[in-house]
Amino acid sequence: MVNRNLLREYDLSEEDMNRQLAEAMGLDEYDPLHPVVTFGEDEEFDVNNIIKGRVINIVGDEVVVDVGYKSEGVIAIEEWKDEGSNIVNAPKPGDEILVLLESVEDESGAIVLSYRKAKRQKEWEDIIAKHKEGDEVNGMVTRKIKGGLLVNIGVNVFLPASQVDIRRPPDIGDYIGRTIDCTILKIDEARRNIVVSRRKLIEDRRKKAKDELLKQLEPGQIRKGMVKNIAEFGAFVDLGGIDGLLHITDMSWGRVNNPHEVVKIDQELEVFIISVDKDREKIALGLKQKSKSPWEDVVGKYPISSRHTGEVVNVMSYGAFVKLEPGIEGLVHISEMSWTKRINHPNELVSIGDHIEVQVLNINKDKQEISLGIKQVQPNPWDKVAERYPPNTQVEGIVRNLTNYGAFIEIEEGIDGLLHVSDMSWVRKVGHPSDVLNKGDKVKCVVLSVDQEKRRIALGLKQMANDPWEGDIPSRYKPGDNVKGKVTKITNFGVFIELEPGLEGLLHISELADGKVDKPEQLVKQDQELEVRVLRVDAAERKIGLSRKRVDEIEEAGVEAGVEAAAPAEPTSGKPQRELRGGTGSGGNLINIDKPEAGA
Repeated sequence: MVNRNLLREYDLSEEDMNRQLAEAMGLDEYDPLHPVVTFGEDEEFDVNNIIKGRVINIVGDEVVVDVGYKSEGVIAIEEWKDEGSNIVNAPKPGDEILVLLESVEDESGAIVLSYRKAKRQKEWEDIIAKHKEGDEVNGMVTRKIKGGLLVNIGVNVFLPASQVDIRRPPDIGDYIGRTIDCTILKIDEARRNIVVSRRKLIEDRRKKAKDELLKQLEPGQIRKGMVKNIAEFGAFVDLGGIDGLLHITDMSWGRVNNPHEVVKIDQELEVFIISVDKDREKIALGLKQKSKSPWEDVVGKYPISSRHTGEVVNVMSYGAFVKLEPGIEGLVHISEMSWTKRINHPNELVSIGDHIEVQVLNINKDKQEISLGIKQVQPNPWDKVAERYPPNTQVEGIVRNLTNYGAFIEIEEGIDGLLHVSDMSWVRKVGHPSDVLNKGDKVKCVVLSVDQEKRRIALGLKQMANDPWEGDIPSRYKPGDNVKGKVTKITNFGVFIELEPGLEGLLHISELADGKVDKPEQLVKQDQELEVRVLRVDAAERKIGLSRKRVDEIEEAGVEAGVEAAAPAEPTSGKPQRELRGGTGSGGNLINIDKPEAGA
């Protein structure tokens, strides 16, 4: 088969060429069915194909190339220059080169060739032949363009900025001139475009390394790693494909307030593998576990009741933490700071950095907890309270607090006694301590009893004076006497009459008037002055019974009634009675003013 270019060179058809060859060979005639030669399709000269050529000459800035056509092609020497305008592999006469046939004829009738385009197309075809999507490639970053970088892997490929690294760098231009590995993401043959990713390659390699590393990791191992990130709760350490968490509590046996105190970014560490969760790909790391725990012999070093000096390292609302040695801290609860002082916050007594003496109260080795006390290294004032305040001792103190049932009196710093409402007055009905005392008042009392074990002191105010019920009350209020008083309280069973300050009697509903009375308020009003007759005086029960309807009766009848009458039953409403009960046949009742009143 003969090159079809020969026909073009001699401007002959196939048939004419065969006739001339047949005649030259001495054949009798030309047989079209059996031509002397055959001609190919001349694919080399199809436009946009790469063909071979030979450099004939270099004239100025032009390279003359023969490709076997009827005329030579001319290529500018510029096509041999690189991006730096340097001629690379300069052509010489006689060199065989590959060129791209861009056009068979231009306006002047010459063929149009390109060395540069042929070179690029050949490089592209070589890349496509060698690589496919997903393959790893290696190349140099040549320049920065809009949206990313160009990487030369034999041809220029596009590396998007988002695919440069796992975390996008501040300036991707820093990669120019570096040789990097990438993964081919996409090949577009029609557009001769390739997109690569360095990020995916790194991720794939890390995953492979991580999977392999996870198979090897076991609790108890010591591994090397690099600190990659630091947070408030700890640091993340790259073990070579997978990150583990070094928690702040596992950095040291001692107190660590901030992870930056122990580790730094990019610091290489040897870490202890605490645990490995292969399903969730979580690894717990430790530094302190590489050394012996100080808690192992804590019981021997700090036996209960032993005393030690430590440093206050933290103060909370509930207590203070005291460091006995690095890694060993104990809690002094606020209740263990003073025998007597009322402490609202531990910082009233201690501050961070203070060195104080403490006593070991309890140890929980499993939970790594030590309970400490400050007050235990000081004398307990309650040990001598009973000695200093025997019963019947008169004391003076300040009313510190009031409750429904009494008042707490501070007799010395930290030592309080309880003054119960029942011990505030012999004759007055005290509904609440505030009826008698106010917070901050200075008051004199008598010590009634001391319970040193329970740390309780009972105080009495009324005991400062004699009991009037054992004195002149029975002599000043006798059955049959008419007296005046003021209505202080109206109940459904009668009316309380104040005969003198602190002393009340009960005017029973049955003694209000002749006949049936449904409601006492129909006959009397609050604070109304009334004249009543004493029916009965019971000093033992501290009760006085009164009558209004008997005021005009003769004295003798009143005396007789006071001696013989029996008291009728009264409603209690389920509460202790505090009534003044009278003693006539009509049902007058007496009241006990020192006990709670039913319905009062």
